[in-house]
Amino acid sequence: MKSKMTKLLAAAALASMSSGAMAVTEVHWWHAMGGTNGERVNKISADFNASQSDYKVVPVYKGNYTETMTAAIAAFRAGQQPHLVQVFEVGTATMMSAKGAVYPIEQLMADAGESLDKSDYLPAVISYYQTSDGELLSMPFNSSTPVMWYNKDALDKAGAAVPTTWDEVRGAAQKLVDSGMECGLSFGWQSWVNIENYSAWHDLELGTKENGYTGFDTEFTFNNSHVANHLDRIADMSEGNLFVYAGRRGDSLPLFTNGKCGMWMNSSAYYGSIKSQAEFEFGQTMLPLDTTVASAPQNSIIGGATLWALAGHEADEYKGLAKFMTYLSSADVQAWWHQETGYVPITTAAYELSEAQGFYEQNPGTDTAIKQLSLNAPTANSRGLRFGNFVQIRDVINEEMEAIWDGSKSASQAMDAAVKRGNALLRKFERSAK
Repeated sequence: MKSKMTKLLAAAALASMSSGAMAVTEVHWWHAMGGTNGERVNKISADFNASQSDYKVVPVYKGNYTETMTAAIAAFRAGQQPHLVQVFEVGTATMMSAKGAVYPIEQLMADAGESLDKSDYLPAVISYYQTSDGELLSMPFNSSTPVMWYNKDALDKAGAAVPTTWDEVRGAAQKLVDSGMECGLSFGWQSWVNIENYSAWHDLELGTKENGYTGFDTEFTFNNSHVANHLDRIADMSEGNLFVYAGRRGDSLPLFTNGKCGMWMNSSAYYGSIKSQAEFEFGQTMLPLDTTVASAPQNSIIGGATLWALAGHEADEYKGLAKFMTYLSSADVQAWWHQETGYVPITTAAYELSEAQGFYEQNPGTDTAIKQLSLNAPTANSRGLRFGNFVQIRDVINEEMEAIWDGSKSASQAMDAAVKRGNALLRKFERSAK
């Protein structure tokens, strides 16, 4: 009997040891990647989980960028925050001002004993998420920039060259419509493309205090004659469907992939979608230059999102998160993500690996975004932007731009209104950040 009891106790102890050995520490990651990109996020997480047995990353889709950030803020207030949340670039100032909620990624990596060499990352990407002292606050992940997508078959049929200036864009749009296409040009994320990046591309100031980088007491200045003239020109192109507006985000993508519009301006990250949907030869080229403003382009700025660690969890959980950050930034993972999605590789090593694998040679134009971002050393006007409440301010800008497209306001009237309404939101943010 005693021998039997001894065996049972030994078996129980072994089972307990085995159970302990099999226990894994979970790291919860809230993200905004739906559809195919959501599947890619799941694959990255699953591959990391399979690469070791101590930690398990659990990715959870929480809706679009705005919904994901809002959910994370609400969860933190309720003490139920994830370890990691994906926040789009215009949420940077909001996250920076969330005192006590953020665990700066550079500090997290150091505390966990994981190496982080900031010189490995593309300057145009990493600088967006650094403090004035150079501390990296969040981990770059999916960074993109707007490009000009074009239907090569349609341009060839219309006898139009790939445009490099806005005058040429109008000319090409006219030829496309004359050849039978329903429209010449459309675009998405219109504030990002036609105000934020238009300004950076032509080295124009968006706001004071170096576009908000040197202080929350910034004010908008994008209601200048250059921006107004640019938007009036686009509005004029509505006549004859040289330009067709079809939504704020990626809503207008089908106009391009279905062969209705010959040119489309939006994120380089639509590469995967266009490749799978378009039944024509397509290409991408740099943003067009407004020759009335500049003789040469400066550089474009990034969009997309970054990964923020949230405070309030155990040290061992953060150690797992740090190891996942190292994995996520590895050349193999980043090259795969870049080649699959069209997001830029966040490290030099990932870019060089993609080049060595022949990706750019086999897929001409897929390095356009990288070339745009690194065209020149960024200036105070082209480094990016850091405005508080910019998620809401973008909605204001969208409303005012839509008033231009429907003819109820001139571009100058709309931009004056956007600046006035935007400045009110900046002051509200400034008061809350003190």
